[in-house]
Amino acid sequence: MAARAKARAFVAKGVIGQRPKISRGLNAGSTVRCADNTGARDLRIIQVMKYKGRLRRVPSAAVGDIFVISVRSGPPDMRKKIFQAVLIRQKKPYLRSEGVWVQFEDNAAVIMTPEGEMRGSEIKGPVAKEAAERWPRIASAASIIV
Repeated sequence: MAARAKARAFVAKGVIGQRPKISRGLNAGSTVRCADNTGARDLRIIQVMKYKGRLRRVPSAAVGDIFVISVRSGPPDMRKKIFQAVLIRQKKPYLRSEGVWVQFEDNAAVIMTPEGEMRGSEIKGPVAKEAAERWPRIASAASIIV
């Protein structure tokens, strides 16, 4: 029983403890597209989790980060509710360790449960490699990993 809870907590935090330096492309208050099949369309970032900031600095998120969102448009049972989501694509270019710059054409996220499971069952569009490495549930549901 304890091993199962420990494994669930391990997945909820994400796999990589030390994540690579990625340019933070989305501030709190930004709107992102929902890339899963939960029915939500637009999400607004409220707070970035595990963000250690400075006084009066706006929290920002990068690919693979988990954050708190509110659903701006979608089904009535999801609208104006608070969820957690993981960013899988960002418009702002970021540098990979191989020396390649990566940039997507939109900002997209998938809605997660507090245990680290996806609410939806499939992901529309490509997923960044950094998010797939950090979140195994996202990697298994992704059709394309870039």
